[in-house]
Amino acid sequence: MSPLGLLSVGETAEVVEVRMQKGCCQGAGKDQASHAEDMGLRAGKVIEMLTNGGGGPILLKVDESRIAISRGMAMKIMVRRKE
Repeated sequence: MSPLGLLSVGETAEVVEVRMQKGCCQGAGKDQASHAEDMGLRAGKVIEMLTNGGGGPILLKVDESRIAISRGMAMKIMVRRKE
Protein backbone atom coordinates (compact mmCIF):
# COMPACT_ATOMS: atom_id res chain seq x y z
CA MET A 1 0.00 0.00 0.00
CA SER A 2 1.26 3.48 -0.83
CA PRO A 3 -0.08 7.04 -1.12
CA LEU A 4 -1.84 7.94 -4.37
CA GLY A 5 0.52 10.89 -4.80
CA LEU A 6 3.46 8.52 -5.39
CA LEU A 7 2.01 6.81 -8.49
CA SER A 8 3.71 7.42 -11.81
CA VAL A 9 1.91 8.61 -14.93
CA GLY A 10 0.05 5.71 -16.56
CA GLU A 11 -0.08 3.55 -13.42
CA THR A 12 -3.41 2.18 -12.23
CA ALA A 13 -4.30 1.40 -8.65
CA GLU A 14 -7.21 0.45 -6.41
CA VAL A 15 -8.18 2.82 -3.60
CA VAL A 16 -7.78 0.99 -0.28
CA GLU A 17 -8.33 3.71 2.32
CA VAL A 18 -9.05 7.43 2.54
CA ARG A 19 -7.15 8.80 5.56
CA MET A 20 -8.78 12.19 5.87
CA GLN A 21 -10.38 13.81 8.86
CA LYS A 22 -14.11 13.29 9.23
CA GLY A 23 -16.21 15.88 10.93
CA CYS A 24 -13.62 18.64 10.70
CA CYS A 25 -15.25 21.54 8.92
CA GLN A 26 -13.46 22.83 5.83
CA GLY A 27 -14.61 26.15 4.42
CA ALA A 28 -18.23 25.60 3.45
CA GLY A 29 -18.71 22.97 6.15
CA LYS A 30 -17.83 19.87 4.13
CA ASP A 31 -15.24 17.50 5.56
CA GLN A 32 -12.34 16.21 3.48
CA ALA A 33 -13.48 12.57 3.46
CA SER A 34 -16.93 13.49 2.10
CA HIS A 35 -15.35 15.68 -0.55
CA ALA A 36 -13.12 12.82 -1.72
CA GLU A 37 -16.11 10.43 -1.84
CA ASP A 38 -18.15 12.96 -3.83
CA MET A 39 -15.39 12.90 -6.47
CA GLY A 40 -15.50 9.09 -6.62
CA LEU A 41 -12.39 8.44 -4.52
CA ARG A 42 -13.59 5.66 -2.23
CA ALA A 43 -12.37 2.20 -1.27
CA GLY A 44 -12.57 -0.29 -4.13
CA LYS A 45 -12.42 2.25 -6.98
CA VAL A 46 -9.74 1.78 -9.63
CA ILE A 47 -7.98 4.97 -10.69
CA GLU A 48 -5.38 5.84 -13.31
CA MET A 49 -2.72 8.53 -12.87
CA LEU A 50 -2.86 10.94 -15.83
CA THR A 51 -0.44 13.67 -14.68
CA ASN A 52 1.84 13.87 -11.66
CA GLY A 53 4.42 16.45 -12.56
CA GLY A 54 5.99 18.02 -9.53
CA GLY A 55 4.47 20.37 -7.01
CA GLY A 56 1.04 21.22 -8.41
CA PRO A 57 -2.24 19.34 -8.49
CA ILE A 58 -2.45 15.86 -10.00
CA LEU A 59 -4.92 14.64 -12.61
CA LEU A 60 -6.65 11.26 -12.22
CA LYS A 61 -9.06 9.16 -14.20
CA VAL A 62 -11.87 7.76 -12.03
CA ASP A 63 -14.45 5.71 -13.94
CA GLU A 64 -15.00 7.82 -17.06
CA SER A 65 -14.21 11.15 -15.38
CA ARG A 66 -11.02 13.14 -14.99
CA ILE A 67 -10.50 14.90 -11.70
CA ALA A 68 -7.78 17.15 -10.31
CA ILE A 69 -6.83 16.92 -6.64
CA SER A 70 -4.20 18.59 -4.51
CA ARG A 71 -0.98 16.80 -3.75
CA GLY A 72 -1.82 17.00 -0.02
CA MET A 73 -5.11 15.20 -0.56
CA ALA A 74 -3.41 12.61 -2.81
CA MET A 75 -0.93 11.76 -0.05
CA LYS A 76 -3.83 10.89 2.30
CA ILE A 77 -5.39 8.36 -0.09
CA MET A 78 -3.82 4.92 0.19
CA VAL A 79 -3.81 2.71 -2.93
CA ARG A 80 -2.67 -0.73 -4.06
CA ARG A 81 -0.92 -0.74 -7.43
CA LYS A 82 -2.34 -2.95 -10.20
CA GLU A 83 -0.08 -5.15 -12.31
